[in-house]
Amino acid sequence: MPKPNTILSTKSLHYFLQLIDTMNYTQAAQILGITQPALTQQIKKLERSIGTPLFGQMGKKLYLTEAGKELQTGAIKLLGTINSVVSDIQEFTQADKGNITIGVLDGINSDLLQQFLVNFNQTNPEITVSVIYYSRKDLWYNLDNNQIDLAIMYFPDSTKKSHGELQHQYEHLQLYEDDLTILTHRDSLEAGESYPISRFKNRKWVTYPEDFYLTRVMLDKFCDKNNSNQSLLAPLVFSATKQVVATAEQTDYDTFVSESYYQAHKDEINLTPVPLKGIKHFDVSMIYRKGKKDVPRINNILTAFKEFLAE
Repeated sequence: MPKPNTILSTKSLHYFLQLIDTMNYTQAAQILGITQPALTQQIKKLERSIGTPLFGQMGKKLYLTEAGKELQTGAIKLLGTINSVVSDIQEFTQADKGNITIGVLDGINSDLLQQFLVNFNQTNPEITVSVIYYSRKDLWYNLDNNQIDLAIMYFPDSTKKSHGELQHQYEHLQLYEDDLTILTHRDSLEAGESYPISRFKNRKWVTYPEDFYLTRVMLDKFCDKNNSNQSLLAPLVFSATKQVVATAEQTDYDTFVSESYYQAHKDEINLTPVPLKGIKHFDVSMIYRKGKKDVPRINNILTAFKEFLAE
């Protein structure tokens, strides 16, 4: 029987968890920066060493076996412990060295973050910053378990944690205020003019998955006390904003995106942007656990981000 340290390397467990996130070898390999055959070989090696399949396949879709689920639980705990130990050690290093992991909520326009990181890297070349996109549930899980240092999300997120819990456990840095913008095919609606939800009650939609923040905003509006018989009819669902918009353009369905995304890509979008009456602004903020600012490299990036926003 092989020794555990020859099986459960941090690299192999990282590859294993990344494949679980996408359930697609091609996508996982692209995210990891390796070839698909190399990823396949690593997973097969892991399965041979353990002695049982970790993934099964039904048609073209992958699924986790019971053994895979067991390893997933252990891998998350093990890597969380390793990351925590490394983080604790790096707290005593210089502010311009180390690793920082930033989780970003799926659907948020990250152009601002990308611009900042280009500038930050020029002055801090020895800090490695990893940006990973998550669903809201996975983002909170990784933040709670110290597997990411910082999270960019809509705030406050009352669907996950109470305001009291957030204040007790976390701090936040407001990045910018955002809105929801409907992209419609209806020529009768004027761009920039806000309309009540009743104008869209018979429309079909291309949407994000149901657990995405913007989808919840729309569902709450469609299903409020004044519109209890209405629902959001969405024949097509995508997690990537680019796919959401492109699919809406190729059909006669409407969709919705953040105002920040529309402003960043409006020259590429061939749909009419209209606000929806009665939807409040929401903040895009950087969330982090209390005490994170005591880590020199984290304090460094937070300070730099504040200066970048001020400029």
